[in-house]
Amino acid sequence: MRVLVACESSGIVRDAFAAHDHDAWSCDLLPAERGHPKHLQADVGKWLTRPPCGTAWDLMIAHPPCTHLAVSGARWWKGREHEQADALDFVRMLLAAPIPRIALENPIGRISTAIRKPDQIIQPWQFWAGEPGGGEVKATCLWFKGLPKLVPTTPNETGRFPRIWRMGPSPQRSRERSRTYPGIATAMAEQWGQP
Repeated sequence: MRVLVACESSGIVRDAFAAHDHDAWSCDLLPAERGHPKHLQADVGKWLTRPPCGTAWDLMIAHPPCTHLAVSGARWWKGREHEQADALDFVRMLLAAPIPRIALENPIGRISTAIRKPDQIIQPWQFWAGEPGGGEVKATCLWFKGLPKLVPTTPNETGRFPRIWRMGPSPQRSRERSRTYPGIATAMAEQWGQP
């Protein structure tokens, strides 16, 4: 299966699909964190209909930037209506891509009222992969095209901690806050990676 992971520089989701023998590519305006031959440093719109692998994409997992969309930043929306409109247009473009199966993820925010409500809301603790912080709380909305809901794999029933919400200011803060949890990436690859 040919998989495009849009707006991802960490490679976490791309690598989860590659580990399950898929031809997985990531695309982001930022360079790949660890350097990778299957990372496209470009505007993803360029690659939606012209995959570098030669044939059409079978699946896209999209992580559009949430700066102007997440409700956590609502206090800064006033005066940035143009940026928010552009962000919503980008989400619409991703959801309308000519790819048969799409999952778009974003925090709770403007997409739910401006476009449509999410098909599912998940938490990292529902997909614990044994890593430290397995009880983390971070509501993540998913919008689907041609995909089923993710089934929780290994819920961690002990403790809940909003690490992302409590993260202090730093140059890497936005990158760390947007990183996909390994357990969620693995569940995506295992559950959506069937042809």
